[in-house]
Amino acid sequence: MITALRRIIFIGMIAVIWEVTSRLSGLPEFMFPSLTHVLETLFNGLISGQITEAIAKSIGRILLGFTIAIIIGLILGYFIWRYKLVEDTLGFVVTALQSIPSIVWFPLAIIWFGLNDFSILFIVTIGATWTMTVNATSGFKNVPQLYQRVAKTYGSSGFHFLRTVILPASVPQIISGLRIAWAFSWRALMAGELLGGGGGLGQLLEMGRSLGQMDLVISVMIIIAVIGTIVDNVVFSRLERNVQVKWGIQR
Repeated sequence: MITALRRIIFIGMIAVIWEVTSRLSGLPEFMFPSLTHVLETLFNGLISGQITEAIAKSIGRILLGFTIAIIIGLILGYFIWRYKLVEDTLGFVVTALQSIPSIVWFPLAIIWFGLNDFSILFIVTIGATWTMTVNATSGFKNVPQLYQRVAKTYGSSGFHFLRTVILPASVPQIISGLRIAWAFSWRALMAGELLGGGGGLGQLLEMGRSLGQMDLVISVMIIIAVIGTIVDNVVFSRLERNVQVKWGIQR
């Protein structure tokens, strides 16, 4: 409760400073819009459906791309952990690919798929896959050997061993990977929509820039920040807390 109150007060202070500064700065409205103007644009965009439609498109793309990235990342992470040959070859390549910003793949995506949803979906998936792979591999490797020896002593092997020992013990690391991978894929999505069009929040940002409507740009930035905060605090933080309680790390 205290934390929420502090955050509300802090956001209120920022809002007051923003409003006063915009009115006293003497800058044109299109360069430094007041908070009142931004909130009015945001409200009108939500009512007219312009912003809500963009939100729906962006959420649909990132959910699909993020799901694909999770599946690929877990599979690659398993093989890298399981086989030394794969670790020495594919693992090395994945580490190198992780350092490449996902937006760098966009020119290739345009050539391969064209300037459409597939190219945006591709860089969203790429943005999360390598991070998910690295974290999944690390989670599998950090499963205590004691757990593995005890399970094998009781006859656990194959898929049963993976399902009952490896995956549950690596869940904390995997959740951390999910959190980071989501952030990377979300940024990749915005960059892809900015450059590739096809609707979405990124396209609204580009439209606001081209029309000189900074109130629209800032409105979309607020929506992006709100969605990111909700996903992080409602989904990942709660998931992480539940795992910590289950494993006795936190009451």
